[in-house]
Amino acid sequence: MATSFNISYPLEGLNAQGKLSWANDNESVRQVIWNILMTQPGERLMRPEFGAGLKRFIHRPNNQTTRRLMADVARQAIERWETRIALLEVQVISDPANLNQVTLAVHYRVKFSGAPGSLEIGLQLQS
Repeated sequence: MATSFNISYPLEGLNAQGKLSWANDNESVRQVIWNILMTQPGERLMRPEFGAGLKRFIHRPNNQTTRRLMADVARQAIERWETRIALLEVQVISDPANLNQVTLAVHYRVKFSGAPGSLEIGLQLQS
């Protein structure tokens, strides 16, 4: 029986034994999702369509339209580039105490193990 494991980019450097270290399983998925969300399309060589480009929203107003666009862009990019998961929900939530702050929350299930996972990223938008 073959053993399946996933490794993640970026590599984490050398471990205590002097061997390459990388995230695996759910931590690998979380790192890849973060990478997808923060990468601008056109930024990655040989994969010009890779990424969601959430940084482009930082100068937009924090309103319902911007939050919906952010969620849609994130959902489409994650579904395209991270095939190890079933995407359950993507939300962009405004912080009433800080009008510039939004939180992008991603909830998913790892297909191979069935384990649930989530990732939250805080972003500052224009007020």
